[in-house]
Amino acid sequence: MTDMTRSGALRTDRALLVLEDGTVYRGYGYGATGASLGEVVFSTGMTGYQETLTDPSYHRQIVVMTAPHIGNTGVNDEDPESARIWVAGFVVRDAARRPSNWRSRRGLDEELSSQGVVAIADVDTRAVTRHIRERGAMRAGVFSGDALPAGADHLGPEAVAALVRIVAESPGMSGAALAGEVSTGGAYVVEPLGEFEGAEPVARVVAVDLGIKSRTPHHLAARGVQVVVVPSSYSFAQIADLRPDGVFFSNGPGDPSTAEHEISVLRSVLDARIPYFGICFGHQLFGRALGYGTYKLDYGHRGINQPVKDVETGRVQITAHNHGFAVDAPVGGPSISPYDSGRYGRVVVSHVGLNDGVVEGLTALDIPAFSVQYHPEAAAGPHDGEGLFDRFITLMAARRGAASAKEGR
Repeated sequence: MTDMTRSGALRTDRALLVLEDGTVYRGYGYGATGASLGEVVFSTGMTGYQETLTDPSYHRQIVVMTAPHIGNTGVNDEDPESARIWVAGFVVRDAARRPSNWRSRRGLDEELSSQGVVAIADVDTRAVTRHIRERGAMRAGVFSGDALPAGADHLGPEAVAALVRIVAESPGMSGAALAGEVSTGGAYVVEPLGEFEGAEPVARVVAVDLGIKSRTPHHLAARGVQVVVVPSSYSFAQIADLRPDGVFFSNGPGDPSTAEHEISVLRSVLDARIPYFGICFGHQLFGRALGYGTYKLDYGHRGINQPVKDVETGRVQITAHNHGFAVDAPVGGPSISPYDSGRYGRVVVSHVGLNDGVVEGLTALDIPAFSVQYHPEAAAGPHDGEGLFDRFITLMAARRGAASAKEGR
């Protein structure tokens, strides 16, 4: 086996992408060699592969990049969304022979290999994408090197059947509880940044890490907020002891129907009328805490070019997405939250995806809480939704003002 070299030589060792329905795509080794298993999904972003790779929401997923040329800007030390690569596997069409960017510190193939991520190149990724769109996201595996059985290079029926069995026996995404696998091991604090550095924080937010991306606390800190990031295992009592002005639930991987502990904690937050903001997985948990259901999308939304409509203003935002589940809530007007006979009052769907009508935002009208399915913190893609962080700060300021007025009576 030969790796890519500084001179740009491409590897010629065989690799296979095997789907659970028996479909096989041939390519060449890229990154580490071996076997990787996960749910195969596609991302439509033309930029930001480094942010995609390091997004904890992609834990246990094999990501197919629809953009044809990947790796040309290499890997730098400024853009990762976490401390490691989280994808289970990576599928590209044309792997860059060498990086060409002033910020690049190493090649993408080198980074994948050093972190043990098995990838495959020279695959018709558009064909894979069409297949997923028609058949839905499914379990898959990337195999190379010693993980390939005899006869795999010629797609012998026995070899293919053996690989399909391995894929079919791997765990699926439905019913997967993964937040605990990607959450921080201990609490840490992100202090206000920029013009607010050293000043009294405008608010304190407890951010529950369900797979948080580094860009999220950065956005809050840049607005003068002190962010205390805590593990997903924290209880409401532990959160309350930190005396937060607001609570944030982050993005993350897995099936929201499994997050019973996190939903229980969230309901306690809502009961205490502490301002709440949720993104992605945090949005799905908010929906379930309110009593709405969630369901698995056929192939999900992933990429940085997804149109979403703000129902109140009619404005269309171009947004970044990474989700395979969605909230099942009525669109078109306020509804009474189903949980405990309307315990949390009226709720309105605030944002809708224009590609397929998926619920992309929820706002509670009688308690200080809202959420969005998309990623306003996205570093690689559109920044249309960044104003949501200001909205959260306004919500917290209103609560603090009301508390001060009550104390002054």
